[in-house]
Amino acid sequence: MSAVVSAADVRRSRVRLLIVTMLFLVTTVNYADRATLSIAGPALSKELHLDPVAMGWVFSAFGWSYVIAQVPGGWLLDRYGSRVVYAFSIVIWSLFTMMQGWVGFFSAGTAIAVLFGLRFLVGIAEAPSFPANARIVAAWFPGSERGTASAFFNSGQYFATVIFAPLMGWIAHDYGWRYVFFVMGALGVIMGLVWIKTIYGPKEHPGINEAEFDYIKDGGALVDIDAPKDERAPDSGPRWDHIRQLLSNRMMLGVYLGQYCINTLTYFFLTWFPVYLVKERGLSILQAGFVATLPALCGFIGGVLGGVISDTILRRTGSLTLARKIPIVGGMLLSMSIIACNYVDGQALVVGFMALAFFGKGIGALGWAVVSDTSPKEAGGVSGGLFNTFGNLSSISTPIVIGYILAATGSFNGALVFVGANALVAAFAYLVVAGKIERVVLKPSS
Repeated sequence: MSAVVSAADVRRSRVRLLIVTMLFLVTTVNYADRATLSIAGPALSKELHLDPVAMGWVFSAFGWSYVIAQVPGGWLLDRYGSRVVYAFSIVIWSLFTMMQGWVGFFSAGTAIAVLFGLRFLVGIAEAPSFPANARIVAAWFPGSERGTASAFFNSGQYFATVIFAPLMGWIAHDYGWRYVFFVMGALGVIMGLVWIKTIYGPKEHPGINEAEFDYIKDGGALVDIDAPKDERAPDSGPRWDHIRQLLSNRMMLGVYLGQYCINTLTYFFLTWFPVYLVKERGLSILQAGFVATLPALCGFIGGVLGGVISDTILRRTGSLTLARKIPIVGGMLLSMSIIACNYVDGQALVVGFMALAFFGKGIGALGWAVVSDTSPKEAGGVSGGLFNTFGNLSSISTPIVIGYILAATGSFNGALVFVGANALVAAFAYLVVAGKIERVVLKPSS
């Protein structure tokens, strides 16, 4: 029997590996586009005469619209499928990124308003991206591989800094901050065209064979979540009662709180971290771009490792709760080492503690695996949208709060304590509030 199984395994296609690689690449470009402003920020703020409070509000522009558009974006995914909605999303956010390079041609006051508006539009366009990632992983991966797959695509946020922070720093240093936006926007448009040519659902993909399809379906993959439109019920899509049920579920509320706090670390890194290196630690913008790669690389390694650890625990214990909570809680406690940067002077030690903190954050960043594990089949997009709505409230609050801390104290010390405290709350949310991790079963609407 084992020989027969082994032969079947050899014949099984590996299309799902191509799918998760595309998710990783798109997520990398996604986060690189989000980080363009942080890399261009020191030169841009000097040219436009932005103080820390004004810069904090500009940083937050993305977050306002990204949060507002999460549930509508999730509804579009549930209604029209991930492939087409995501393709439009990639191309549109990339065009708005490119347009940010033109704000320098306006007068200072107008330029700030236009920059805020374009960042706001980028947030709207990017809203479907992570709920779509979660839906695609749920469709293509059995439960035993879902943690690794989710951690792999999510680690693109760190890889974006590893690859693009030095590139964008070099572009800003040698050619000016405007070209950071031009180059990254053009790259995103190309990625959108590649996406539409390579991504399909399991039932439609020309490369998948029966052995792989049966393997992922039998393992719990929701293979028909993105069925063609003509195969769906006329009233398909989420209902308001689904949202009410998700918001009244204790497990989901714990997950939402945890993601808000985890994303506080993310948005510190995407917004104020390069500014911290330049203003607090005396690096040039070019040096900051290169130095930022070490914490990002550690976050990437931690992110992939967290998924592997989680799936290994799941296979050995059969407990989804233990498999997801152990890496998340442990990773968040390790992330609190960011506070130690306040007590060291050498640049090497600062970067070392930052690297350790983001390694822990990477290990604990399994929220999207939890979404794939817990989302109800009939409202997967909206479930991911709600998760990302709560999680990305921190994209609004983090840059603003840190901006006010800097204005009040003239130092990043309080900002790093604020970030570290959020890591502690994230651990508490998963350890105490969330309870058992399991798929939500929605009750029929009355």
